[in-house]
Amino acid sequence: MTLTATGVTDIGTRRISNQDAIAWHVSPDGSRVLGIVADGMGGYKGGEIASQVAVNAIVQRLAPLVSQGLIGDEAQVAAVHDAIRDANEQIQALREEDPALGNMGTTVVATWVQGDDALIAHIGDSRCYLISNDTLSRRTRDDTVVQNMIDDGSIRESDAPNIPFRNVLTQALGSSEQPAPSLSRLKLAAGERLLLCSDGLPEAIPEAEWTGLLARRSTARDQVRTLIDTSLDNGAKDNVSVVMILKES
Repeated sequence: MTLTATGVTDIGTRRISNQDAIAWHVSPDGSRVLGIVADGMGGYKGGEIASQVAVNAIVQRLAPLVSQGLIGDEAQVAAVHDAIRDANEQIQALREEDPALGNMGTTVVATWVQGDDALIAHIGDSRCYLISNDTLSRRTRDDTVVQNMIDDGSIRESDAPNIPFRNVLTQALGSSEQPAPSLSRLKLAAGERLLLCSDGLPEAIPEAEWTGLLARRSTARDQVRTLIDTSLDNGAKDNVSVVMILKES
């Protein structure tokens, strides 16, 4: 069984710049893969810089380990924490150097798959989903004020799209001295896919429609392209980014 990855990022139909950044890295033998999506904030210039800095820092730290070989769970978690810390420090340093970048930050969601084991890390409201047959399940919890309100029963989940401050984050890279990424693990079976995305995707296409759209395309690349194209057809107001990791049978 082999792991493959692909991704696309698009400016959307309303924005003047793309503040999302994506990356993926597959080991030479196809048994390990790293995928990342970041969604920047803090003005068009700041957002672009923050997301790209985060992606570059994480790739620089983790890609050599992904290529190197299988590592233990504890070492893997420590490496992810180190990568996120590096990204956070680099963004904070740029904020301090340039007042125009004083409010910049970024979300990040990353997954590191080794064989059938996937480690997922995230900060903010970029998401990771597991797609198994025709079933879609979200594997991350948004770091947002609205999600906190849903969790404490203040609002129903169906109310969230109507909340004016629904995109206000409770945590982002660059805005905290010690970022605390949420970590989780799952087993990835043959034929299953992990989908990483910025919040522009669920805002443009209801989740209930995703599996139907994906069923129309056979390759991972075509599936990602279909999601992006449908987002644009729906008038995506935000940047839209998708990275898909497939465990082939």
